[in-house]
Amino acid sequence: MRVLVVGGGGREHALAWKIAQSPRVAKLFVAPGNAGTAAIATNLPISASNIPALLEAAKRERIDLAVIGPESPLTEGIVDIFTEAGIPTFGPSRAGARIEGSKAFARDLMVKHGIPCARGATFSSLDAAAAHIRQQSGSIVVKADGLAAGKGVFVTNSQEAALQALSEIMEKRAFGDAGNRVIIEECLMGKEVSLLAFSDGETVAPMVPACDYKRAYDGDQGLNTGGMGCYSPPGFFDDKLLESVKRQVLEPTVRALAKEGSPYRGVLYAGLMLTDKGIKVLEFNARFGDPETQVILPRLKSDLVDILLAVVNGTLAQQSVAWSKDACVGVVLASGGYPGSYTTGYPITGLDGMGASVTVFHAGTKLKDGQVVTDGGRVLNVVACGKDLREAREKVYKAIPSIRFQDCHYRQDIALREVQ
Repeated sequence: MRVLVVGGGGREHALAWKIAQSPRVAKLFVAPGNAGTAAIATNLPISASNIPALLEAAKRERIDLAVIGPESPLTEGIVDIFTEAGIPTFGPSRAGARIEGSKAFARDLMVKHGIPCARGATFSSLDAAAAHIRQQSGSIVVKADGLAAGKGVFVTNSQEAALQALSEIMEKRAFGDAGNRVIIEECLMGKEVSLLAFSDGETVAPMVPACDYKRAYDGDQGLNTGGMGCYSPPGFFDDKLLESVKRQVLEPTVRALAKEGSPYRGVLYAGLMLTDKGIKVLEFNARFGDPETQVILPRLKSDLVDILLAVVNGTLAQQSVAWSKDACVGVVLASGGYPGSYTTGYPITGLDGMGASVTVFHAGTKLKDGQVVTDGGRVLNVVACGKDLREAREKVYKAIPSIRFQDCHYRQDIALREVQ
């Protein structure tokens, strides 16, 4: 088989790494890829948002399976376009990807079909949204409706802060058209967890749960980021709870999308809060998470390509999806200043000699004159598995100091709460 992975971050490196392990794969391409994917695949210098050029390349390279990483091309309908051209493609249709592309759509779907979520309302008017905020008390969550690279959600602790967030989204247009509508919700309290699942439109096969860290600095301080680290499994999330989420959230959502005329094939990502009133959905994503994928796929025992094809072909019920009992921890090494402004182009050293027990997934890197250099905010994901989270965590933090680039920063508390 000839496989194309679309995207250039840590998630796509992890996908390519797992796909390359399949005996079914003869040739692997990544577009645009990074310095890490260049070592295991052929990088194609095509942006993940350039769908016409990606389609042309897929035809030219006789691609048998395309795997779409980022959310933006999914919401733009890349799966519909590729499928119409006869290229089997893993990911939801444009209609299905609305579950992530519009928080208002996702919220309406949950309310209509009885899927547990926070109380809230959607507004397309700045004045109406501000008036609603002035009637609230305590912590208030303000969300941009559209895609905002994981940064369009503001958790505020006062009316004043909520109004400021509203101004950023709707008045200052911090996220462009993604802020044409806002969702204002109650702030849910509890333990947060991500549960991803494969779905072929009928069968739902949950992955192993994971917890990521959004804030830039230790102790959940600083601005929200795309994710500074992750671990799997969380000790508080047992098999019984996983079955509950499957029954209360994942399967009802797939059924709801089918009823709405949007059969869902791909990865359904549920961001969950375990509250004292039960499970609540914080958000849905229409693709593999980042950095969750980097700690989930190392635990997958089955052939990923077999699973992806089963989803595309609607035969997931007949496919084995097996997971190891190992724990996995991943820590993101970021550019200084991220998630604000930062400088790129710094040489990275120490990537060799990590040993078999540590994997480094590249996120924001590129090759320049044969040297790996920084090329993004989140630069690397250092990942290790172990018999438990303590062992996995020790391996990761022991390996990190040997990797160096100017102004590197990372959190030192990933999975710490689980081992203390």
